Amino acid sequence: MMIAGKKDGTEGPSDFPFGEPVIVPLEDSIDLHAFSPKDVPSVVEEYIEQCQQADLSEVRIIHGRGTGVQRKIVRSILEKHPAVVSFQDAPPEGGGWGATLVVLKTSEAVQRKRRGTKTEDIS
Repeated sequence: MMIAGKKDGTEGPSDFPFGEPVIVPLEDSIDLHAFSPKDVPSVVEEYIEQCQQADLSEVRIIHGRGTGVQRKIVRSILEKHPAVVSFQDAPPEGGGWGATLVVLKTSEAVQRKRRGTKTEDIS
């Protein structure tokens, strides 16, 4: 679950136009069309943090095709984010250049599980 609001945790009347924070269920994709352009950077950063904590290894960020401004904003955040391993355009059936696939760093436990090794197997 992700709560859209200020990154520093402070709240104010203008932070939540409906009086309450917006709770977004955490999934392996997020559509940025639902957010105000000024909120996109903080939404993307918070989404990446939440996905990494949930040990999601690959996510899709839908920013739309348009003029490419949102895509540039998203990618500038991804380039600097320490949890991001790589990113690329989604395949055509997944949105093409209107969406970005992101590979995230995962915890050691998740990596071992995917490799099929146990903690005891590692020496």
